[in-house]
Amino acid sequence: MSLIADYGLILLVLACLFGFFMAWGVGANDVANAMGTSVGSRALTIKQAIIIAMVFEFAGAYLAGGEVTETIKNGIVDANMISPNLMVLGMMSALLAAGTWLLVASTRGWPVSTTHTIVGAVIGFAAVGVSVDAVHWDGVGPIVASWVVTPMLAGIISFCLFVSVQKLIIDTDNPFLNAKRYVPLYMFITGFVISLMTMTKGLKHVGLNLSSTEGFMLSIGIGVLVMLIGVALLSRIHVDVEADKAFHFSSVEKVFAVLMIFTACAMAFAHGSNDVANAVGPLAAIVGVIQSGGELAAGEKSVVPGWILLLGALGIVVGLATYGYKVIATIGKEITELTPSRGFAAELAAATTVVSASGLGLPISTTHTLVGAILGVGLARGIGALNLGMIGKIFLSWIITLPAGAILSIIFFFILRALFGGV
Repeated sequence: MSLIADYGLILLVLACLFGFFMAWGVGANDVANAMGTSVGSRALTIKQAIIIAMVFEFAGAYLAGGEVTETIKNGIVDANMISPNLMVLGMMSALLAAGTWLLVASTRGWPVSTTHTIVGAVIGFAAVGVSVDAVHWDGVGPIVASWVVTPMLAGIISFCLFVSVQKLIIDTDNPFLNAKRYVPLYMFITGFVISLMTMTKGLKHVGLNLSSTEGFMLSIGIGVLVMLIGVALLSRIHVDVEADKAFHFSSVEKVFAVLMIFTACAMAFAHGSNDVANAVGPLAAIVGVIQSGGELAAGEKSVVPGWILLLGALGIVVGLATYGYKVIATIGKEITELTPSRGFAAELAAATTVVSASGLGLPISTTHTLVGAILGVGLARGIGALNLGMIGKIFLSWIITLPAGAILSIIFFFILRALFGGV
């Protein structure tokens, strides 16, 4: 029986619904990572953060998210060992399983990895539904290693960044004057690092193939532009004597709050361009098989149609608007107390880690990276500044994410296979 010929339209509609559901989960859970530090540090309100994220996540996902993640499509499972029918049902199961786990995690306020969720789901259907040999197990090792490596790396960078802020600005005789002196330098670094991340991870997907040197020089130019805009905005900030009496660094934190707006916009764009693939990658693989009448082109990249990217971008925006506030609260308020200067250190550290890891080709999670960065900022103020109970819950949710995705995917795979005639 040809599943594609008999049920093609039904499968296509279901795949789109499941893809939208998964994209909703990315918006509800993962987008909050880009916004949590800005909200927790009170640089932005939740409403402002959601509006910024909706605009920049959508732009990133739609304009620069056009490549199907090869790790998800070909790097985890051996397409040669899976029939087109099983590939369609398996990828549908993976999307539904990942969306379900992200729904559970988001309602609990757990910041989990959407990347690891979909990876676990794809492994689950391939290992049990097809064969253990259908999984590229050597590709799973680096993913597991990234659970430890990326939070540690981001934590070390954010620790060093915040210590530099303390030495250069906070622990000086004139913190406000030094903030105005050194924050433009931090603005340049922020503009440079985040634009470099966008160049290396995003813009090549819209046909803008820059060489490493061109990307580097363009990023320097963007860094200078961000610094100049920042200097113009900083010139409007003056010492608030009354506020400083109540809170010694009130004026200093206003300077850093300006910087946080830049990091929030850029992180949202880069995240949208990168992580929309978690939802549209499997969906594009399904659509490709259905549209080709059941042909499975192993090893080839799927060209993602614009309407699939649009579906993924809309799903992300709806997820953020409806449930994003829960994970934003966890990231921004419940790990450690954040101010704009601390939030800046965490966000820049997370961005730097993503750039470094992508340059090395390491599979990473934005969630793990940012949580590690926030831990680093907290540790710079001493272990007592951390909410160890919440950190324990977050770590536990990370550990169970991959197996949870796999188990749910296996269950949904057998249900779908039974519904469509036991293919």
